[in-house]
Amino acid sequence: MSSKSKVPTIAQIAERAGVARSSVSRAFTRPELLSTTTVLRIKKVAEELGYVPNSSARALSTGKTGNIAFLVPDVANPYFPPMIRSAQLAAENLDYCVFLADFEESGLKEEKLIERFAGKVEGVILISSRMPEERLQGLAEKIPIVLVNRDVPGIPRVLIDAGSSLKQAVRLLAHQGHQEIAYLSGPSVTWTNKQRQAAISMVTNELGLQLVVIPTEKPSLESGQAVVDQMISSGVTGAIAFNDLIAHGIMTELSSRALAVPDSFSIVGCDSSISPFTNPPLTSVSNETTEAGKIACEMIMGVLGEMNSKNDQIKVLETLLIERETIGPPCK
Repeated sequence: MSSKSKVPTIAQIAERAGVARSSVSRAFTRPELLSTTTVLRIKKVAEELGYVPNSSARALSTGKTGNIAFLVPDVANPYFPPMIRSAQLAAENLDYCVFLADFEESGLKEEKLIERFAGKVEGVILISSRMPEERLQGLAEKIPIVLVNRDVPGIPRVLIDAGSSLKQAVRLLAHQGHQEIAYLSGPSVTWTNKQRQAAISMVTNELGLQLVVIPTEKPSLESGQAVVDQMISSGVTGAIAFNDLIAHGIMTELSSRALAVPDSFSIVGCDSSISPFTNPPLTSVSNETTEAGKIACEMIMGVLGEMNSKNDQIKVLETLLIERETIGPPCK
């Protein structure tokens, strides 16, 4: 069809395919109401004529857009892309499209994005949501939501439990002789940070170790670099970081001061997003991010199938501490 040709109409498709106009509409919106042969014939004619279904009209008539939204706090963080990719693949297998958005660690921006997606997506997957619990529960009444790494009753959620691996990391540091350990914390409002800090605190208390909690501005390499002075002045000899980016920032800054890891300082990361590529390779907690994305997508499809946003389904994924080359005895 030339660029000057008119867009083919449903009536033209119906005439050439030898069916009623209502059948053409159903072939694109409710194909289960027609025989497979009829649907294939109509779509073949539509393709020959250059017809493109109006997705907005389909959404109005069926309430289905074929889209889901996937919101993350920082798309540049290497922790998230494997999760995004696995969710996208799972959605594509079910003929859904994923809209990706970055809410930049802001609960207000996150809520605004959800409101903008209203009517354009059928459901939302929120990763490490920064919104208050009551607001999340209110939004879940209006649009199907699945959470990853946020534990809110009444909303389906996938939780990556790093607790047991972090406890193992504390014991490993203690076994090497460390008595003073720092935890470089992540965003204070997040379920993930609270869970990780609680696990570390439990074992340091159990073993009689001194724990120093040092807040970071955000879970980034720059934040890790910025807290090194405070970490050194605290007198700790080892540290566990909220994520690999913070740990890598610490290692980078220590290296710039000619302080080697682990000879001068022991470091443990979390998420194992970049740990194999640091110098030296970072001991870190390996998370099931790829599996989490896939399961979250399956959960949102399950909620859409039930047409019920109230669902208290929980899936907990375990983690593994991978020992590399950043833990040694305390510097004497």
